[in-house]
Amino acid sequence: MENAILENKNIFDVTDKIVIVSGAGSGLGKGYSHVFAEAGATVVCCDINETSVNQTAAEITADGGKAHAYVCDVTNTDSIKNFVDQVYADFGRIDVLINNAGREYVEPYLEVSPEHFDMILNVNLRGAFFMAQAVAKYMKEQKSGKIINIGSLGAHIGIKLSSVYTAGKGAVMTYTKTMALELADYNIQVNSVSPGYYLTPMTQGFWDDEKRRQWTLESIPLGRVGTVRDLAGAMIFLASSASDYVTGADIKVDGGWLAK
Repeated sequence: MENAILENKNIFDVTDKIVIVSGAGSGLGKGYSHVFAEAGATVVCCDINETSVNQTAAEITADGGKAHAYVCDVTNTDSIKNFVDQVYADFGRIDVLINNAGREYVEPYLEVSPEHFDMILNVNLRGAFFMAQAVAKYMKEQKSGKIINIGSLGAHIGIKLSSVYTAGKGAVMTYTKTMALELADYNIQVNSVSPGYYLTPMTQGFWDDEKRRQWTLESIPLGRVGTVRDLAGAMIFLASSASDYVTGADIKVDGGWLAK
């Protein structure tokens, strides 16, 4: 068909893209790493925990995928710079950043200490900010790139016992929009994904409360907790050329929670 709309029918293809996943040692970060490896990407797994990140990369390799493990402490800007510089030196480009590393500490607002405040925001806000900045400097030179920041329902609503976490995720949502504006001239798309309720090691404390668990399950319109497979479509979309005209957006993958 002349002047076909779908000039490239493989617009969701991420084969051989260099995809960094921070916080790849466990939880959703580990899941994202497997998703992109299964889609044919070369996955750069990074985490502060050397044992767990090596395990993620080893599992992917054993399944026939392409993955490489790196240790990075996102609370340390020197560690971030050294990591990103090394990845670029090793692969010659960085196509996608899944800015996923995160921390949580479930406690009442009136009991939050400065230590816990700093612990959470140094990873969820400061770490994510400077990881994206370091990667974006290389993407600027390439004149292309995809940055996917991981948001949360907590960026849109209040969540009891998660005051610091929600504060950080709200900030992530806001700077995603600002990054999108500033990086648009370099053909870099910056978006976020806000997962709903998922069972991961980080959220285990939340799910251990039987009353909260039951209330949450009853409140999700689709009637179940999410899995990393439920996030795969949104992640592949935002990492591929299918989203080349999407920037500054947030995709909620929450089983309909926010629609209520």
